[in-house]
Amino acid sequence: MAVENNNVVTLNYVLHTIEENGEKTFVEQTTSDNPLTFLYGVGMMLPKFEENIAGLNAGDKTSFELEPNDAYGERDDKAIAQLPAEMFQEVGLPPVGEVIPLQDNQGNQFRAVVIEVTPETVVADLNHPMAGKKLNFDIEVIASRPATADELSHGHAHGIDGNEAH
Repeated sequence: MAVENNNVVTLNYVLHTIEENGEKTFVEQTTSDNPLTFLYGVGMMLPKFEENIAGLNAGDKTSFELEPNDAYGERDDKAIAQLPAEMFQEVGLPPVGEVIPLQDNQGNQFRAVVIEVTPETVVADLNHPMAGKKLNFDIEVIASRPATADELSHGHAHGIDGNEAH
């Protein structure tokens, strides 16, 4: 069955970033023991990612690149937060490079990367870690099936066969 809206898609991928000089830098990959399974067409994946796998069937392979604007956007040099060190008094000051969970005033959760720590302030970069990056995906579709009624009502896949509990 071809990849289309309201299908549960299972695939393996290898993700690289493409550097300015054209070189690929490995980021991550799935395995046959731990593939990516998601509900296609409900906004869980990057729109251009979905566009590039539309119509593929189990066993199909494809490779494609996403420009930053089609992936996680360009970096915003103003997306830096100065967090008071008191926020970390219970858990201790995080080291530079640590990814910390944050929440905005509307309750939206996101992650930030610590870029500087002083006794008074933790400076965090609020950009997505892949912001400004050109992405290269190598994809192999493992399966595509209609979503179950439960998956559609929950808005997410329940595993490759639809029976995973959550």
